[in-house]
Amino acid sequence: MLNRGYAYTSVIDSRHHGQTLLSHLASLYSHSTAEVWQERLNQGEVILNGIPASGRERVESGQTLVWNRPPWVEPDCPRTFEVLYEDAHVLAVSKPGGLPTLPGGGFVENTLLRLVQERVPAANPVHRLGRGTTGIVLFAKTSQAASRLSADWNSPKVEKTYRALAQGIAQEDEYVIVTPIGLVPHPRLGLVWAADAGGKASKSVAKVIGRSANATTFAVSLNSGRPHQIRIHLASIGHPLVGDPLYGATGQPLEDLPGLPGDGGYFLHAQFLKFSHPVTGKPIHLEAALPPEFPVF
Repeated sequence: MLNRGYAYTSVIDSRHHGQTLLSHLASLYSHSTAEVWQERLNQGEVILNGIPASGRERVESGQTLVWNRPPWVEPDCPRTFEVLYEDAHVLAVSKPGGLPTLPGGGFVENTLLRLVQERVPAANPVHRLGRGTTGIVLFAKTSQAASRLSADWNSPKVEKTYRALAQGIAQEDEYVIVTPIGLVPHPRLGLVWAADAGGKASKSVAKVIGRSANATTFAVSLNSGRPHQIRIHLASIGHPLVGDPLYGATGQPLEDLPGLPGDGGYFLHAQFLKFSHPVTGKPIHLEAALPPEFPVF
């Protein structure tokens, strides 16, 4: 079934000032060649600052770029979720692996956001999980709840604990990981979040809860909320997630990717969430059961 199409919107930043629009599109959305982008430009799908574009324009920082992608058939994925908690202000659900939280990467209707909003139109996620990550996603149903939860999310007022299955046998029982995270260049993907000495400060605490012959299970608590933080941080100490298609043992992206960056295959589960209710102040403790495919030892 075709979806309704989607308008991908971005703002030109100073790094790309002066590029031709065609070359900018081919680098921004590297899944398509310049020839394919020229066809889309010819069909009137691309708008630059409110005007249909030809591709010959030189982009300027601050301009708004819109690609009106026509309807397409989305990849299959799970379309179910479990409700863990709900009241007038807050909704918490458990997301299955393979279901994106938000639109992107070819998914619009097949997303947790769309499925939740079919049930609660005013609900919006306070955070997101990667498509391959399972577990708790918290939604705000009112503006009051959204404001308070967003303000508290990356503070000690919200406790987030994940279970992760990582490669190799950890030598220590606990690791405090402070590897900075930033955008680094990749020959295939453009810019990718990864370990970066010039990146933003980040902190995770990883405690060993089990070891096998060639893997370690960690309970990881976050003190910041950078993209792919747990995947990057565990990789940066030499323990990338089992099955991770993107990150190698240094926290840098693999050059020869075994799959697409959004692919699953790794084991990361948002298991516990503790926070104070944004309106009543009541303590809320949530747990999402491990999915059956998650190895336990």
